[in-house]
Amino acid sequence: MAVFEVRGGNKLSGEITPQGAKNEALQVISAVLLTEGEVTIHNIPDIIDVNLLIELLQEMNVKVTRVDRHTAVFRADEVNVEYLNSTDYHKKSGRLRGSVMLAGPLLARFQRAYLPKPGGDKIGRRRLDTHINGFQKLGAGFNYESESGFFKIFTEELKGADMLLDEPSVTGTANILMAAVLAKGQTRIYNAACEPYIQQLCRMLTQMGARISGIGSNLLVIEGVAHLNGTRHTILPDMIEVGSFIGLAALTQSAITIKNAGVEHLGIIPEKFQQLGIKMEFSGDDIHIPAQDSYTVSKYIDGAILSVYDHPWPGFTPDLLSIVLVTAIQANGSVLIHQKMFESRLFFVDKLIEMGAQIILCDPHRAVVIGLEREQQLRGITMSSPDIRAGVALLIAALSAKGKSTIQNIEQIDRGYQFIDERLRKLGADIVRKD
Repeated sequence: MAVFEVRGGNKLSGEITPQGAKNEALQVISAVLLTEGEVTIHNIPDIIDVNLLIELLQEMNVKVTRVDRHTAVFRADEVNVEYLNSTDYHKKSGRLRGSVMLAGPLLARFQRAYLPKPGGDKIGRRRLDTHINGFQKLGAGFNYESESGFFKIFTEELKGADMLLDEPSVTGTANILMAAVLAKGQTRIYNAACEPYIQQLCRMLTQMGARISGIGSNLLVIEGVAHLNGTRHTILPDMIEVGSFIGLAALTQSAITIKNAGVEHLGIIPEKFQQLGIKMEFSGDDIHIPAQDSYTVSKYIDGAILSVYDHPWPGFTPDLLSIVLVTAIQANGSVLIHQKMFESRLFFVDKLIEMGAQIILCDPHRAVVIGLEREQQLRGITMSSPDIRAGVALLIAALSAKGKSTIQNIEQIDRGYQFIDERLRKLGADIVRKD
C-alpha cells in the first residue's frame, strides 16, 4: 500500500484549481441511468470513488466514452438489469458509498434496484432509512437479504406522493428525487436537502425534461414525466477542496490563489474561515489567501468562545470540520468543534495531539482546540488516514510540521482528492508518494 512522505515547514505559493465536486459527480453520473439518450458530463473529478462508479456502470453495460480525463459521454440504452443479481455487482457496489445513488434511477426506469450497506469512510453509522422510506411512499416494497447484506427494492409502478423526510439527507433527497421524476403524478418532498449539489442535479434533470419546482428550497415539487432525454452538464468546483486549500494556506503561512473557486456556490464557507482570522481577497471567481504570520479566532459578541458546528445547507458542511479543526491549531485563541452527524469523525485528533497540538476531545462529537499561537511548530510523526477528510487534515498538519511525516492508508485521500501530491508539489510542497 502507498504512503505519503512529507517534509513540512515550507511556505507554499502559487495557484491551484479545485477539481470537480465529488458529491455532485456521484449524483449526476448515477442519473444517466434515467434515459436512453446520450449524456455528456464535464469537469468529472479523476478520483477513486467516481472512477469506481463509472466502472460499475460499464459493468451494467452502460456505454462510456472518455473524451478526456474530465469529460465522459454516457449512453444507458442497453442496460443489463440482470447484472444486479450477480455476486460481482454486490461485491463492487458494496465497496462504494456512492453506489446507493444508483437505486433511485434503477427503480424508476427498471422497477427494481439493490441497495448495499454503505461503504466508504469509517466515520460512523450511515443509515438508509430515509432512502427506503421515500421509495416506499412512492409505491415500492423491499426485502433485506441477510446473506448478501443488500436491500432488494421493487415496484410495479411508482406513483407520486407527499412526504416529509425524517432528515434533510443529501443522498436520500437525490435518490428519491431521481425516482420521482419518472413516477406517475406529483411528488412533494418536504425537508429536502438543498445543497448546491442537489440544485445542480435538479437543473440537469430539468434539462433532460423533468418538471421540478422549488429548486434551492427545502420543498421540491416534481411532476412525473414518461421519459427523459439526453443532455450536457458541467459539474461545479468542489467546495470541500476550496475549504481545504484555505486551511492549508493559513496553517502553512502561505500565499495561495484558488482559481475558479465557484465563489457564488460556497455559501457560509468563507465566513467560517474568516471567523478564524484568515484573510481572503476575492477577484471574480478566484480567492487569494495572503501569507499571514498569525490569525486570531473571533469571539461571540458576549465574549464566549467560538463554536463551529455542522448543519444542513445553508449551514456549514460537516466535510470541512476536520479542516477547520486542524487550521485552528496555530491560531490565537480557542474554538469548539462540534461534529453532530458522525460519531467517529473526530477520533483522528489523537494524531494531532501526538504532533504537539493542544486539543481536548470532550466526547465523540466535540473537541476544543487551544491555539498554539505559533509559539511551537508541530512535529512530524507516522500516522494513518482514517477517512477522506481527516486524511487531508493530517496532510495539512504534516505540511506545517517540523521534520518528516509518513501518512499511511492514503487510498482514503485518493478517494476524494485527485493527484493531490502532484498539485501540492507545484505549490512548493515536499511530498512524495511511495509504495
